[in-house]
Amino acid sequence: MTRPESTSRRRLLASLGAGLGVAAAGCTGSGGSLSGEATYEDGNGVEVNASNVSSRNTSEMSTAASLANQQPSQSVTPLDPISLTDHQFVVEGGYLGSTIQGTVENTGTDRIQIVEVRTRVYDDAGNVLGRYLATTGDLDGGDTWEFQVIVLEAPSAVADYDIAVLGTPS
Repeated sequence: MTRPESTSRRRLLASLGAGLGVAAAGCTGSGGSLSGEATYEDGNGVEVNASNVSSRNTSEMSTAASLANQQPSQSVTPLDPISLTDHQFVVEGGYLGSTIQGTVENTGTDRIQIVEVRTRVYDDAGNVLGRYLATTGDLDGGDTWEFQVIVLEAPSAVADYDIAVLGTPS
């Protein structure tokens, strides 16, 4: 009978140890989530009059592809002092085509070394079409950054998007 009790005691101690480790990890962060994962907010929807929008030609698509950023940084994490002030899906002429534009604000007093805006775009069925981002460096406390994310999908293919902002403190 002492066997089940000691097994139970071990399980309890193991659970407490794991829980304390997770709690301690959360205390060492700088305002981010425990997991370090981005928290996406819904986009403002995408309304495009497809008859007024032309597709990128081959040259424009090549330029857009070379400028579109799809490789997220591994050094960024959610930070409390940076926030999305506004954002929207915008169709520009020429090579830019589909974009997501908006403003990020550093509401803190310390400089943020790297700021990254991550977006995911979806079709009508809710399938992810692609992931795109924009990055800037050295966003001082109280400053704002007007970002523009180049999306490689045709405007008529994009039904919705979501967005998150992350950073690396100085």
